[in-house]
Amino acid sequence: MVSAGDFRNGLTIEIEGNVFQIMEFQHVKPGKGAAFVRTKIKNIISGGVVERTFRPTEKFPQARIDRVDMQYLYADGDLFHFMNVENYDQVALNGDTIGDALKFVKENEMCKVCSYNGNVFSVEPPLFVELEITDTEPGFKGDTATGATKPAIVETGASVQVPLFVSQGDKIKIDTRTGEYLSRV
Repeated sequence: MVSAGDFRNGLTIEIEGNVFQIMEFQHVKPGKGAAFVRTKIKNIISGGVVERTFRPTEKFPQARIDRVDMQYLYADGDLFHFMNVENYDQVALNGDTIGDALKFVKENEMCKVCSYNGNVFSVEPPLFVELEITDTEPGFKGDTATGATKPAIVETGASVQVPLFVSQGDKIKIDTRTGEYLSRV
């Protein structure tokens, strides 16, 4: 059990049968009245963010989230197949569970599959990936002074904004959290 006075960012708790992760918290001690904890919590199953206040003495059970490293094997229609590399168990997840998580992930790359009580609710891609550009317009000489960007399609089919000097066939490094170009490889 975790009391509201002990909240920390990233902590996962159960409230009324739902699992929430604490995004932000603030201990408030008004001049008049009792102290309270103002929080911004995210429902990890649905993804909704809610602001709530709690008394510091309220207690909640801590939710245990399992994050397992799994290899992304392939997509078959609306199903995405993953394999646990330790025991070779395979899991097929539907597109609703995956969302945009695999936008920058190639087959045979490692991902973290997150589950609560055996129910998978999300997939976390690696933080950085290296992908090859399959299609982009050529940059023009002299356009580099402004730091302008152009759209490019990477080998997974996703679109990324890249600097003008990047050309088709180049390998680039992408931050999967923001979808931003980081550097050429």
